[in-house]
Order: sequence, then C-alpha cells, then structure tokens
Amino acid sequence: MGTFKIEGGHQLKGKIQPQGAKNEALQILCAVLLTPELVTINNIPDIVDVNKLINLLKKLGVKVEKLSRTSYTFQSDELDLEYLESDQFKIDGRGLRGSIMIVGPLLARFGKGYIPKPGGDKIGRRRLDTHFEGLIKLGAKFRYSKEDQFYGVEADFLTGTYMLLEEASVTGTANIVMAAVLAKGQTTIYNAACEPYLQQLCKMLNRMGAKISGVGSNMLIIDGVEYLGGTDHTMLPDMIEIGSWIGLAAMTKSELTITNVSWNDLGIIPNIFRKLGITVEKQGDDIHIPAHTNGYEIQNFIDGSILTISDAPWPGFTPDLLSIILVVATQARGSVLIHQKMFESRLFFVDKLIDMGAKIILCDPHRATVIGHDFKSTLKATTMTSPDIRAGVSLLIAALSAKGTSTIMNIEQIDRGYENIDERLRAIGAKITRLE
Repeated sequence: MGTFKIEGGHQLKGKIQPQGAKNEALQILCAVLLTPELVTINNIPDIVDVNKLINLLKKLGVKVEKLSRTSYTFQSDELDLEYLESDQFKIDGRGLRGSIMIVGPLLARFGKGYIPKPGGDKIGRRRLDTHFEGLIKLGAKFRYSKEDQFYGVEADFLTGTYMLLEEASVTGTANIVMAAVLAKGQTTIYNAACEPYLQQLCKMLNRMGAKISGVGSNMLIIDGVEYLGGTDHTMLPDMIEIGSWIGLAAMTKSELTITNVSWNDLGIIPNIFRKLGITVEKQGDDIHIPAHTNGYEIQNFIDGSILTISDAPWPGFTPDLLSIILVVATQARGSVLIHQKMFESRLFFVDKLIDMGAKIILCDPHRATVIGHDFKSTLKATTMTSPDIRAGVSLLIAALSAKGTSTIMNIEQIDRGYENIDERLRAIGAKITRLE
C-alpha cells in the first residue's frame, strides 16, 4: 500500500495543466464498442480507473494501440464475447464503477451485455436501476444472479421509445444513449443528464453517424441508425481537477495559473469558489489564482443567512467538488453549510479534518457546518488514510496547508483519479514524497 509524506505550510507557485477528464474517459472508452471501425481518442488521463477500463477492453478483444502518452486508437472489429461469461470477467468487471457502461454498447451491437456488480468509491448507495430500467424499456430482457451479483440484458433487437428517467444519472443516461443510437425508431429520454461529459459523448456519437438532438438539454431525442463509423475525439480537461487546484491555491496562499481549462464547460464552478471569497481570474482560457495573503471571506446570502453549498445535477454544482469546498472553508473567514444530497457516506472523512484542528460540525450523514479559522489557527499535521478519490485529494490539500509533516496512506485511491499527482505538485513547489 502506497503512502504520501507531505511537509505542509509551503507556498506554491507556477502553472499546472489539468489532465483529461476521468468521468468523460469512462464513457468515451465504452463507446468504441459501437463500431468495428478505428476510433482515435486524445487527452486520455493516465490514471488507475481509466487504465483498468482499457485493459478490460483489451481482454474483450478490442485492438488498442498507444500513439503517445495521452492518445490511443481502438478497434472493436473482432471481439471475444465469450469473455463476458467467464469467471475472469466477473473479477475484472468488479474493479471499477465505469465498467457498467459497456453494457449499453454491447447490447445494441451484439444483442447481449453482461456485467458483475461494479466497484468504485465507497461513498454510499449507488444503484443501477436507471441503467437497466432504460435498457428494458428499449426491449431488453433483464436477468440477475443474486448468488454472484451478475447482471445481464439480452435482446434480438432494440426499439425506440419514450422514457422519463427517475434520476438524471450521468452514467445511466450514457448507457441508455449508447444503446438507443442503434435501436429501431426514435427514442426520447426526458430528465436526461446534461453534464459536459455527456454532451461530449453525444457529439462523438453524432460524428460517428448517430442522430442525437437536444444535446446539452435534459431531453435527448435519438433517431436510431443501422451503423456507426470511426472518428477522432479529444476529451475535455477534468473540471474536478481544476476545482481541486483552485482549492489548493487558496488553502496554501499560493499564486497558481491553471492552463487550458475550457472555461465554457466549467458552469458555476468558478462562481461557487468566489462565494467562498476566492479570487478566480479568467485569463484567456486559463484560470489565475492570486496569492490570498489576507485570506478569503465567505459570502452570506443576501438576507444575511449562512451560505449553503449543495450538489445538484448539471448545471448545478458537481458533488465531486463538495469535499474540496469543505476543506477550503476550514480556513475561510465565516461559516458555511455543506449539503451533500446524493451520497450518504461522502462526508465521513471530516473526522480526519477535525483531528487536524478544523472546526466542523457533522450535522448528519448529508450535512456539515464549517466554521473557518481565517488562518489564525493552522491545521496540524497528522497521519490519515484516504477513503476515496475526492476525500483523498481533499486531505492532501489539507496536509499541504498544515503545519508539520503529514502522512496519507491508501494513496491508490488518489491515483485512481489523479495523474502523477506527486510529480505535478513537486513541479510547483510542494514538498511531497511517495513511499511504496
């Protein structure tokens, strides 16, 4: 198990470029299964979860060629569908949450898709009902083995239909869209997720020959086609990493420039950080964060009541950044209520911040009130364990701002979502060492 040793309390300075978007990559990589033709994908992040999915595709028979550090070609012309019913697949498929999105493309193209109960962060219940209910409405027959937690859908053909999703699930919408593009007739998906990464998937599919309209809205209309071809696709920068670097700059009173952020795809993320009093400057397509030598002050609502920051489906605030917001608030002037609506275990890492000296009241599994120190009392170094990707990076930010030397164990969780994070942080002045 790997460990980070972090000497905190140092100001950082320089430029940092965000990696390709993890959550987009998991969708886009599954979409290569929809065509026998060559698909080229650029700006793929070199992270554990993405590499696991690429290896899963290889075992399924996808021909994968690495063109450069971030560019690959994929060709799904000779797949080994028997692998889907093997014991090895049951092990491989459990390794990451994103594996669920191979089901829609396989069902659409080959009439069957299987998956073991996928893994991922232990942040609360993450049900798969939206995925399978949508595929059933398209005409698939569903089966589930309780004994080995193995899901399957099969159909001779899929037929377009109208569906109103119970929840605006991003991965659920992606799975249904990838199935519907090859279905007969028209499919309407209402209450569809409309995150930029889902928009990227739809744009890629349209370039491959799909007919998807309403991209960017919560109503997608898909006219099924008989065949999809190859394409080239470049992924967006990772908005969660961008938010992480904004928080890091504020907490360490550092001047940082985050380059090539695709401002138009950031939504309300910059404004949420501004509500915490953080200066977020737009410089072309870069974000500049000046050194907050005098700290930063949380805004109240206009009636004077305490600011509440909560997650919501896009264009609301992404739940993946609430952990970062919570950590940044520990050194602000003022107080804020963090409301994590979607996952009931995601705030449980706050006990580690409390051990470091943060003033946080965990109201219930979904809400935490943070009373900021205004840098009058720094966080204290400690030894801790990363519980999931986003909490892990939040604890890393806390450690980089803390007085003394901290140790973070189970850093494999951080590596699942952040590419060479220790090397990139050292390049801007962080004192961080990886211990195997």
